[in-house]
Amino acid sequence: MAEEIKIGDRVQIFLNSEVWGSEGWFEGTVVRIDPYSNHRSFYWVDLGDEIQPTLGSRAKLISVLNPKNIRKA
Repeated sequence: MAEEIKIGDRVQIFLNSEVWGSEGWFEGTVVRIDPYSNHRSFYWVDLGDEIQPTLGSRAKLISVLNPKNIRKA
């Protein structure tokens, strides 16, 4: 993660098909950040209603911990 991500930022998160049934980068908005350690945080991303056809009813609010799976949009 090159740039600092803040609440309200538009980001892209990577979801894999093994867990989510669809794989790729999905765009959303950071709505909360929970510190996990000195170097990592949980980024809570709202993917919005447009994600429902892709992921079904699984979730539209997703937590991302791995920095390689989140980037600024």
